[in-house]
Amino acid sequence: MDRVKIATEFDRTADLILYEGDCLDLLPLIPDNFVKLVVTSPPYNLGKPYESRLDLDEYLAQQRKVIEECVRVLNDRGSICWQVGNYVNNSEIIPLDIVLYPIFASLGLYLRNRIVWHFGHGLHASKRFSGRYEVILQWVKI
Repeated sequence: MDRVKIATEFDRTADLILYEGDCLDLLPLIPDNFVKLVVTSPPYNLGKPYESRLDLDEYLAQQRKVIEECVRVLNDRGSICWQVGNYVNNSEIIPLDIVLYPIFASLGLYLRNRIVWHFGHGLHASKRFSGRYEVILQWVKI
């Protein structure tokens, strides 16, 4: 039986690359139209220990850089699956799939599926219904 080749850095002969680090360090190493599937759950800009909280416009500009690179490396018949939640600012919920949509559309991608993942765990909200879902957007070039 053939073994699956897993790499931790970009290797065009690998079956799978599990890269731990900033995707903007890895993506420039990947050739155009090389990737058939991108699956990601980027930070939601909530100020968790692993992320710096940014102004929403700064966050969207940061996401645009990553999305542009993902589109560049995406094969013409590939998909990008982008999992997002909500950005909360002064107790107002801003659904990230809504504010990210124009970025993907401006890069020529089409929304193939909008998947709502419902789950029963998570923090309890004190001023609104508790969020028990996230959205996965599946984008394609054609």
